[in-house]
Amino acid sequence: MQTYFILTINPGSTSTKIGVFENETEVFTQSVEHDSTILETFPTVNDQFEFRKKTVLEILTARQFNLHQLAAVVGRGGLLPPIHAGGYRVNQAMKDLILAGRLSPHASNLGALLADAIAGPLGIPAFIYDAVSADEMADVARVTGFPEIHRKSLCHVLNSKAMGRKYAKEMGKTYAEMNLVIAHLGGGISISAHKKGRIIDVIADDTGPFSPERSGGVPLLALVELIFSGDYQKNELLKKIRGQGGLKALLGTGDIREIEQRILSGDQKAKQVYAAQVYQIAKGIGEIAVVLKGEIDGIILTGGMAYSEKLTSMIKDYVTFLAPIKCLPGENEMEALALGGLRLLRGAEEPQLFSGN
Repeated sequence: MQTYFILTINPGSTSTKIGVFENETEVFTQSVEHDSTILETFPTVNDQFEFRKKTVLEILTARQFNLHQLAAVVGRGGLLPPIHAGGYRVNQAMKDLILAGRLSPHASNLGALLADAIAGPLGIPAFIYDAVSADEMADVARVTGFPEIHRKSLCHVLNSKAMGRKYAKEMGKTYAEMNLVIAHLGGGISISAHKKGRIIDVIADDTGPFSPERSGGVPLLALVELIFSGDYQKNELLKKIRGQGGLKALLGTGDIREIEQRILSGDQKAKQVYAAQVYQIAKGIGEIAVVLKGEIDGIILTGGMAYSEKLTSMIKDYVTFLAPIKCLPGENEMEALALGGLRLLRGAEEPQLFSGN
């Protein structure tokens, strides 16, 4: 079997992660945390490009990795307009759209640009895979009671699909043969319904359970009152929804390990909030399970919080009657990018064409 070395790049809000894989095997991964005061010197996310590129190259140099061994570079897919799941080769249309600065600002948008910058001089392909905005949602799931607002398929696509494939393989099946409910439990929480290899509906991080850093869904009438109270600016409310909400707002920390220690020490408020988060996660799993009409092959709990045996066991108490439950903890983003790139290199999947529309 041919050997492929693949470089993966995942730019996050305050970090840059890279990995090198030899076929399915991790050679190394490394994450660099960036000083927020440095990032704040860049007027836009796109302005961070050279800084992030330098970071990637410095890691590879320090690891004494020969770039000419690479067969492909796979970057994290950002907040592009809705596209299909799977792999896309980075092309000029994709780069032009990102560089135009019209996308919702997030560091993941730099994934395609960084992959292309490394791959281009080497004459090898640059890909993105299972972008955040990958959209396979059923049309019926898009409708809301506001004609001006449509639901969008925004969830942890990359890790959720990767864990769906991993679970299917363990079961001796393919991802395309299974119906799954996958709850990604991280700084943000999303829950998705996977039907025969497609994410047909999602509970996004702003509509479902509150999480370590996000408020989750809240009563709309109360939110409207808050918006027009005059007590908050738009950016302050956005931070309460995403970044400073959830456990951070309720308990002063988003670290679930710290909260569990507080519970052990007798902190009754921490115990109540923790139980409420479990309750909301379980309720979200139950809600999305209906979409699959009860034909569920498995429920997967993934993301960083899935390392907590206390949390996952409490969730299981609520939802174990629905389907078998599997814990596959961690973000697993680097491995997911590498395996996606490997499928593209081996011809198991064809890279799609990004048109910019």
